[in-house]
Order: sequence, then C-alpha cells, then structure tokens
Amino acid sequence: MSGLRVLAAMSGGVDSATAAARAVDAGHQVTGVHLALSANPKSYRTGARGCCTLEDARDARRAADVIGIPFYVWDMAERFHRDVVEDFVAEYAVGRTPNPCLRCNEKIKFAAVLDRALALGFDAVCTGHYARVVDGTLRRAADPAKDQSYVLAVLTSAQLSHAMFPLGDTPKDQVRSEAARRGLAVADKPDSHDVCFIADGDTKGFLARRLGRAPGRIVDQSGAVLGEHDGTYAFTVGQRRGLRVGTPAGDGRPRYVLDIEPVTRTVTVGPAEGLDVTEITVTRPVWTGCAPLAEPRDGLVQLRAHGEAHACTARLDEGVLRIRLRHPARGVARGQAAVLYDGDLVLGSATISGTSAVTPLARIR
Repeated sequence: MSGLRVLAAMSGGVDSATAAARAVDAGHQVTGVHLALSANPKSYRTGARGCCTLEDARDARRAADVIGIPFYVWDMAERFHRDVVEDFVAEYAVGRTPNPCLRCNEKIKFAAVLDRALALGFDAVCTGHYARVVDGTLRRAADPAKDQSYVLAVLTSAQLSHAMFPLGDTPKDQVRSEAARRGLAVADKPDSHDVCFIADGDTKGFLARRLGRAPGRIVDQSGAVLGEHDGTYAFTVGQRRGLRVGTPAGDGRPRYVLDIEPVTRTVTVGPAEGLDVTEITVTRPVWTGCAPLAEPRDGLVQLRAHGEAHACTARLDEGVLRIRLRHPARGVARGQAAVLYDGDLVLGSATISGTSAVTPLARIR
C-alpha cells in the first residue's frame, strides 16, 4: 500500500506511535486518532498500567506533534462499554472466560473505528499490533515473543484488506530504539498489561460489584463438598490459587479448577491431570486464511494469547467444528479463542464452547 489515506489508531504507547511514523515514511497521508474508551478515564488504569487514560491521550497527542500529523480524539466510550465491558461481565456470569483485548479488536478497532474511517474517506486503519498482512492473509509477527496474531484472528478478510500493521517485521527492542531516534517521548514507556478497564487490577472485585453475591459449592470430582464460594465468576478453568478449600487433598497434591457450572453455582476442583483436554468444540468460526473446512485439516491451534501452539486436526462433524489435539493441553476454558494456524499463516478463529478428554483408542480411530 502506498499513497493512501491512513487513520493511525494511537493508544499513547510506543508501538502505535512508531507504526504511525512508519506509515508517514511509506508515503501515506496519515491522521492520528486516540480512542477515548471511558466516560470517566480516572476509573481506568493509570500510568504505565493503562491504555485508556488521560495520560495516554496526552502521550498520543505529543507523538502526533513530533511525527507531524493531524490528531483527533474519538469518543468510543459508549460503544466500548457495551461491546467490551458488558460482554466481559456477561461471559463470566455464564461460566466462560473472555479475552477483552480480542473483543476490543473485533468490535472497536476494526469494526466501529474502521467503519467510521471508511465512511470518512480513509483507505486503511494502521495500528501498532505485532502481526503481518501478506496478500490479504494474517500471519504471525517476526518477533514470536510479541506476536499478536491470536487477538487479531477474529478479523474478517474484508477488515484485513483495510488493516496495516507496520511493526510486524520488527523485534520490539528495535521498535523502542527507533522511537528514541525519532524523538518520541514514549520510547521507554512500559507496555500496558492486564484489563484496561479494571482500575485496581482486581477482576474478582470488579465482577462482584456488578454481579453481586451468588454463593455456591466447591466440590471434588466425586461430588464431595469441600468449601463454598461467593460466585462462580471468581474462577476460571486451570486456576490454582484462591480456591479457599479447607480440606487438603488426600494425596497432598494441589487442586485446580476443573469445571464451572454457573446454573447450579458449582465449581469442581481436582488434580492437574483432570485438566487434560484432547478435543475441543468451537463455535462462530471466522475463516481468513482458507475456505471453510470441507474435509479434515492438520495444523496448529493456539488456545491462549501467549500460549503454545498445539498440533491438531480440525474437522466438521455433523455441522460442528471439532479440534482434536495430538497431545493433551491443560487449562482450556470455554469462551477463549481457538486460533488455527498453518505455520505462521492464520487459517481462522473460533470460540471454545466445550472440551473433552478423548481416550487413546478413540484418538487412533
């Protein structure tokens, strides 16, 4: 892409600022925009911990001034609250574990923002994500430690055709060095972490304030009651800490959350091997790197934003998409995304709706 009208989404961090500068260097007509995602910015994380604060807006504006591009702030607070924050709460309420960054990319940055940008005559939206678009397909970044293709895999082919990720071929340390050479004050600004809209980082407290007490039981795999809890939303599959189980396991080994049943308000705990999953059922697939599967396909699947990739076979089984793993994975939670890869190429993304442990005999079949 060259000589395009480009809208650069500038979060106030080093990555988006450097991406905007590179878009200018590439000959594009670039306009910077910062997304105001909270009606009350003080309620979101501050300092180096955030991505939605007044400080971030000021940092983005200063970067735009140094780069020499027009800069605006777009109020997306209402849309963000509805599509990201409320979705986050609703998912936990029904026993699933959402990824709000993935939802923000899907609903805000590459839906609401892209739609507005195209309506205003822009050709593309540029962000500081670490990923690559090659011939209309999404691929992993050159820096595997910073690769963000997992949280971008929900984008459609149409959205990817209007997306620019200028940092996808560059390691993070080189991006910081480049930002310093460009005179960008955010060159040494730490990366944001955790959930931007939970000011104190206390996800359990945040959910409790919105969902209220919903006491229930903590049981082992036999159904024996081991303790009580104030709400299933305080747990996620694979969790070890904070179980508040008074009775130690008979074998002295640690317990983990194996299952969450919000209807009966039951949390089941057990040994680590109880987390082993070999088959995953997924819903709402988005295919960007291949056509919808007509026959089984071997590849890799990533189940967390920074998790390992597992060898697998994906297939449609009576209209249901199933992913069978070659080796068991642990801590796979409903609501997370399963992203399929062929090497570094993203084939598609879907939402995990169920898991099971298939016997070795069944795997051979």
